[in-house]
Amino acid sequence: MTEKNEYEKKFEAKLREIKAEIDKLKAKADQAKAESKVDYDKTIQKLKKEYSYTENKLQSLKKSSSDAWTDLKAGLEDAWSSLQDGVKSAWRHFK
Repeated sequence: MTEKNEYEKKFEAKLREIKAEIDKLKAKADQAKAESKVDYDKTIQKLKKEYSYTENKLQSLKKSSSDAWTDLKAGLEDAWSSLQDGVKSAWRHFK
């Protein structure tokens, strides 16, 4: 397996894990009282957008050539960092 393929697989696993975290937040939001639910829903929608953005970055990287993928790697890493920070922040906020 090439370095690019290994990197793609690693990020696919990371995205599955973070999606599970977003789903847990959604489940918690579904059980929240009405006034809290609004905050949860806004946060979850933001996280879903960040997730989609990160997923799109990964798809672009997957479609890139073996030579060009390293140029796309930084953008994916930035998107991942933002998404991960957003999920951590949401958990702190809603505990």
